[in-house]
Amino acid sequence: MSQPQYDVLIAGLVSVGLIGLLVRAKIRTTSASLPLPPSPGPGHPLFGHKLPLPYPFLTIAGWIDSLGPVISLQQGRQTVVYIGRYKAAVEIMEKQGGLLVDRPRSIAAGELLLGGMSIVFAPTGDRFRRMRRAIHTHLQPKAAESYESLQMDNAKTTILDLLADPNQFPNHVRRYAASVIQKIAYGKTTPTSVSDPEVRSVRDSVTRVRHAMRPGAYLVDSFPFLKYLPWYGRDLRRGHELGTQLYTGQLNRVRQELGDDKAGPSFGKHLLEHEQDYGLSEKEMAYLAGAFFGAGSDTTALAICIIIIAAARHPDAQAKVQAELDTVVGNERAPTFADESMLPQVQAFILECMRWRPIAPGGVPHRATQDIIWENYCIPAGTTVSGNHWAISRDPDVFPNPEKFDPQRWIDGAGQVRDDLKFPAFGFGRRICPGLHVANRSIFINAVLILWSFRLLEDKSQPVDEMSFMIGDIPEVKPFSIIFEHRIEEKELRYIMERYTEGM
Repeated sequence: MSQPQYDVLIAGLVSVGLIGLLVRAKIRTTSASLPLPPSPGPGHPLFGHKLPLPYPFLTIAGWIDSLGPVISLQQGRQTVVYIGRYKAAVEIMEKQGGLLVDRPRSIAAGELLLGGMSIVFAPTGDRFRRMRRAIHTHLQPKAAESYESLQMDNAKTTILDLLADPNQFPNHVRRYAASVIQKIAYGKTTPTSVSDPEVRSVRDSVTRVRHAMRPGAYLVDSFPFLKYLPWYGRDLRRGHELGTQLYTGQLNRVRQELGDDKAGPSFGKHLLEHEQDYGLSEKEMAYLAGAFFGAGSDTTALAICIIIIAAARHPDAQAKVQAELDTVVGNERAPTFADESMLPQVQAFILECMRWRPIAPGGVPHRATQDIIWENYCIPAGTTVSGNHWAISRDPDVFPNPEKFDPQRWIDGAGQVRDDLKFPAFGFGRRICPGLHVANRSIFINAVLILWSFRLLEDKSQPVDEMSFMIGDIPEVKPFSIIFEHRIEEKELRYIMERYTEGM
């Protein structure tokens, strides 16, 4: 290259660099000149805006109704932006989702209680990608399809359990979810009960995490120096010890079975056989396998319970589903996954249930890694951003008359499920729940079998509390009663159920 050509090249590179600097400077200036989304006013100088329990998402949804689709709050020393309308959620959390892959720092739940081991709280980066790649091996759509017989067999047991004791329906669906997840995660073949010490221990662990995640539950999330005081957070540290013992014990059992050549297919077995591929420590693998149960079991059970109470509370919508089932399936056999495409009313009913009472009403927090510009507002880098699913589900522009339970809003003019209407039941962007395919299939097979088998009626002496499952957990004491009226004579129903999965 001649000297003049070299000089021109250098001049060009310098010019490009200067233009880039000017552009970035302009972006920074523009971002700095834009305000945060509106706020309901100043909160407490130390603790920020108060979010009353047990339904903090309702307070936030009320502010969204009065202030606009995107609002900002102070929670401790953190700025948190909540998105409560469908269009804004798509434009910010989907179209700019690459800027929201990160999680905000969670000291109480993520660091002290879970020891930095949980994929749910893992910051973006190489470690998170390795964990995500591992977990997808058993949760992607093709893998989800392979659990068909497992899900049908356990859903059949749910129906037999309901025949034996309908008053315990929350425990029956808990048993379903625990059995399926334990089999996928650890290859456990022995019958699972909600009273199993192991299942109870996992549920206790999940409850501890849920409590630690509540805004304001622990001062350490506002004042990080507390983490380094040896007397602070002893309950959290003890919870971490219990969780580590539980999850490493479960993985060690799989390791023992692997050594004895008795281990069946499971996620735990896959991790142990591919340790070098993912570069995860034994503790990381133990918590990753434990995340299957923690993230998937109670949420699946909650979704099925919501479907049950929705059917009892909305008999006309239930009747439309059952008329479709009578036409497509009849009463001489039970419905299966193969019927799903021919049951748009069932699908619409489930979709409306997930909108009517979203299983994660307050959403899950993300962290902005760069400034995000939306309309005339700036969400600064480092801000916590969360989609308020309750408010999004009540967006009147997308879901007219949002308080009405109306499965027909999901049906198009041809009588099929609309492909232009979505609800983010499982989150947003690259942090969407990886277990959604397994969860959706579990929800479908339980819903279709329950609605085919029973007519669900509200016990007027104990009215259904429509908000009873909105605290993120299934209440230990059932606050109401639902009548499960047989749609098929009990003897015939038992006969069909007992032979439901034969030949699979």
